[in-house]
Amino acid sequence: MNLYLNDMGVIAPIGVGKANVLAGLLAGDGAGMEPYAGLLTGRSTVIGRVREELAAAPAALADLDCRNNRLLAHALDQIAAPIAQLRDTFGADRIAIVLGTSTSGISAGEDALAALAREGRMPETYHYRQQEIGTAAEFAARYLKLTGLRYTISTACSSSAKVFASAWRLLNTGRCDAAIVGGVDSLCKLTLNGFDALESLAPDRCNPFSANRRGLNIGEGACIFVVSKIPAALRLCGVGESSDGYHISAPDPSGRGAEAAIRAALAQAGAQPEAVGYVNLHGTATPKNDEMEGQVMARVFGVDAPCSSTKSLTGHALGAAGALELGLCWLLLDDANVRRRLPAHAWDGARDPQLPPINLVRDDARWERDIFVSNSFAFGGSNAAVAVGRA
Repeated sequence: MNLYLNDMGVIAPIGVGKANVLAGLLAGDGAGMEPYAGLLTGRSTVIGRVREELAAAPAALADLDCRNNRLLAHALDQIAAPIAQLRDTFGADRIAIVLGTSTSGISAGEDALAALAREGRMPETYHYRQQEIGTAAEFAARYLKLTGLRYTISTACSSSAKVFASAWRLLNTGRCDAAIVGGVDSLCKLTLNGFDALESLAPDRCNPFSANRRGLNIGEGACIFVVSKIPAALRLCGVGESSDGYHISAPDPSGRGAEAAIRAALAQAGAQPEAVGYVNLHGTATPKNDEMEGQVMARVFGVDAPCSSTKSLTGHALGAAGALELGLCWLLLDDANVRRRLPAHAWDGARDPQLPPINLVRDDARWERDIFVSNSFAFGGSNAAVAVGRA
């Protein structure tokens, strides 16, 4: 079965819309990464914040209005025309929606609790549904006037990579004729303080695969795709999933689950590792993740495959990371990337001698093979890899 990624909408700290995000990616623009000093411990970190003004939800969707859904709406607006065309072609009940998130609208609940403590009552505009984990897919369905199957996946940092596997199954079994898939996550104090409690936050810009890495940066954003059997320039080649259940927050040091997911994606794509022209690394800049992923990359691809982490430009968007980073791969393969450039790995250049010498992309490198892979590894051992290529 051939599936295609017909279009994409994206909003992230690195930019808004396909053209701006591609330009920011290739320029290594980290302007969306900014200091944050609001942690309960008094420590500070750096976060990736979307700088775009976000419009409130329509009045009919006020019960679901929150920053998370405003980010989602912004990405959906960018692909409104192809979605409307699909709705006219197939019917509103034949388009599925599968979205990944981890924070949902928790920040709306945080603001409501702060108001309760300050004023003795919740704001009239607050509704629990604003932060309920399934809100994203329900909001998208109502926003787009679609009535088909819709659900939200929340498996931490693999959430919006796994949506592509769901889309594959739904389209393959005839449950839908097209699918709107992707991820969205917004910054919130719960997540920031949670990662701080794990001592996983970097005090400055994250530094993936460096000997000097000190942890990750949290980010936000939304990236949404139209997936169908209608031929397009870019193809969804394969998706691999695994669950190794090694530890609630630490990756399996051996990387067996991560490797299984990558190899499954390649198998579904019918591609050998040497056919892959670029890998977008999970690359969180935490010591254990980078150590595990470096070993897996060397085992699967050797040390010559071009790869880089883009989290020092976007922050780790958690439940939206899988879709966002696949979106970056989509942009790199698109005709708009005329010179076929790859994004340079943004770090201090100090290689960790304990890690395999994988081929971290340098300035002005170009891709030569037109299948890319994006890695996503989550708490609890939930792993996913997605392969995308030129049709």
